[in-house]
Amino acid sequence: MKKLAVLAVLAALVAAYFIFDIGQYLTLEGIKALAADLAAFQQRNALAVIVGFFLAYVVVAGASLPGAAIMTLAAGALFDLVLGTIIVSFASTIGATLAFLSSRYVLRDSIEAQFGERLKAINTGLERDGAFYLFSLRMIPVFPFFIVNLVMGLTRIRTLTFALVSQAGMLLGTIVYVNAGTQLAQIDSLSGIASPAVIGSFVLLGIVPWLAKGVIGMLKRRKVYAGFTKPRKFDRNLVVIGAGSAGLVSAYIAAQVKAKVTLVEAHEMGGDCLNTGCVPSKALIKSAKVAATMRHADKYGLSPVEPEVPFKAVIARVLDTIEAIEPHDSVERYTGLGVDVVKGYAKIIDPWTVEIALNDGGTQRLTTRSIIIASGAEPVVPPIPGIAESGYLTSETMWQAFAAMDAAPPRAVVLGGGPIGCEIAQSLARLGSEVTQIEMADAVLGREDADVSALAKESLEADGVRVLTGHKAVRFEGRTLIAEAGGAEVAVPYDALVVAIGRKARLTGFGLEDIGVDVDRTVVTDEFLATKFPNIFAAGDVAGPYQFTHTASHQAWYASVNALFGMFRKFKADYRVIPAVTFLDPEVARVGINEREAAEQGIAVQVTRYELDDLDRAIAESETKGFVKVLTPAGGKDKVLGVTIVGAHAGELLAEYVLAMKHGIGLNKILGTIHSYPTMAEANKFAAGNWKRANKPEGLLKWVERYHAWMRG
Repeated sequence: MKKLAVLAVLAALVAAYFIFDIGQYLTLEGIKALAADLAAFQQRNALAVIVGFFLAYVVVAGASLPGAAIMTLAAGALFDLVLGTIIVSFASTIGATLAFLSSRYVLRDSIEAQFGERLKAINTGLERDGAFYLFSLRMIPVFPFFIVNLVMGLTRIRTLTFALVSQAGMLLGTIVYVNAGTQLAQIDSLSGIASPAVIGSFVLLGIVPWLAKGVIGMLKRRKVYAGFTKPRKFDRNLVVIGAGSAGLVSAYIAAQVKAKVTLVEAHEMGGDCLNTGCVPSKALIKSAKVAATMRHADKYGLSPVEPEVPFKAVIARVLDTIEAIEPHDSVERYTGLGVDVVKGYAKIIDPWTVEIALNDGGTQRLTTRSIIIASGAEPVVPPIPGIAESGYLTSETMWQAFAAMDAAPPRAVVLGGGPIGCEIAQSLARLGSEVTQIEMADAVLGREDADVSALAKESLEADGVRVLTGHKAVRFEGRTLIAEAGGAEVAVPYDALVVAIGRKARLTGFGLEDIGVDVDRTVVTDEFLATKFPNIFAAGDVAGPYQFTHTASHQAWYASVNALFGMFRKFKADYRVIPAVTFLDPEVARVGINEREAAEQGIAVQVTRYELDDLDRAIAESETKGFVKVLTPAGGKDKVLGVTIVGAHAGELLAEYVLAMKHGIGLNKILGTIHSYPTMAEANKFAAGNWKRANKPEGLLKWVERYHAWMRG
């Protein structure tokens, strides 16, 4: 009702403007006549004229009515230059701020509900450069001020900032128009004031803040590099530190554009993903799934059998999988692509120099125009009393430990309820371990919606995992973990302990602290992935904010292109569409926002679900557990804001929605696309169909029903 009241007031002002033909007074001729008529009255009632004019100006500007420029001229005619400028400066600022607040109060919530993600990026930019943007727009009269007021109201710029910058930015134009108004009798049209030359001057003045920003940026860069001597010549165009996903892609791109690039890796090529993460874990998950399928073969009309699990052979297959994929990331392959691969430990000596302690002895120093830090991340080990003596394993150390075991550990404890912890817990349970999973939060997969977390816990428990949520690990006593919940302690003995509570960026040993690269849990970068040194970039887990192999590759494109060609054009890293998959059984796949995040961000959404127990292919394969959940804007628009899929092959099913979100394809087009029958992918089409039914035009359909009845006679 309050918003309607504001709209009613604005509508009344606009209506009055036209009904009472106020516009006739806000023309050049009207102002001339009114100024002459007011001359005698003004001498007797100077204060009343000032107050009345001030309020009228505020109303015109606040209601975004035409005529503000004419009233500015009138201020010069009625008052002198100084008084007229003061009156208009404050009246225009107050009026603009009222228009700004009206737009913010009436429109912003609904606009954010539909375009929240897009506005989020705009607001981030405004937090950094908002004053520059606004000041430039105010300095250039080509942009209608009322539009600036309304658009700025939709953003998160502070009201005080808007008012102060607006007053400063409009001041020069105000002086020009008020001064012209003092000569009102000699003015025949506004074209003389707003001539191309005058407007051109304003445009140049509007550019001044950005020129100043550029100069400030240059001075900052000089300050950053103070104390370092830049080489006259360089050995390399680019040096990349780390041969994980981000480093490999960065080096590959550099080589493809014929840059001279060196890739430095101290350990195994391929990084954590190939050697200790994505690849081995998925190989283990597959073996565990086969074991579970044998155990539950009666789902498929076969006799179930308890599988024999030669654990050493299972882990040998995992290691063989790594070996089979290794050539894709090998030294030989990248050398053949034109990359200079050096095995050793890299340390940044200065912004243009990298020193490499070679694995085979000796050192090598290289000068380079740019550097990309792609050193990845490592498991977090919490400082729990007794953990050092607990014999804990992490994702980096467990594979070799498992390879030495003849059987799966009889009792395993997995500390952590995130994606890695859930995947390991389910796999070990399916391979014969008695698994206890301990999570301090109230749910596993805590970033997902409650229904997803509940289904994940149900699946883990169905495979025999003892899931203890809301339990905090407080200490270790030999090979026993002591967890606490609600004041009571629980003792959990184990034969193998896997710590999987998260990963942290590798930040030490690369010389970052020596030259002053800023770090805060990750390497601090700007939107172009550059550090405080414009020629040093970071990509992948070490840069954050995501720890996915595909995101690291994505960032590598921006880091390498900006490092090599940034003097011509730089590209901001695009994080609008980032998919993620947890390879539980059933899989959990997501892109965009979920219900929890929509609520946290105040985004009004419509939620559409399709249950897989209704899908023919899922029924045929006895894979009916799960659903497709699509979030669209409230109000019936088919734009995809986020999707969560739980079910068999969810990671593959998600790809269609990733494509849709990336390229602005709505649910109507997904519904209109032929999907092969019978496939799991039909779930996406049926989810779109559910959305369509929920948003069908009931009023139109009633008329269509009447039409058909009429056609029947």
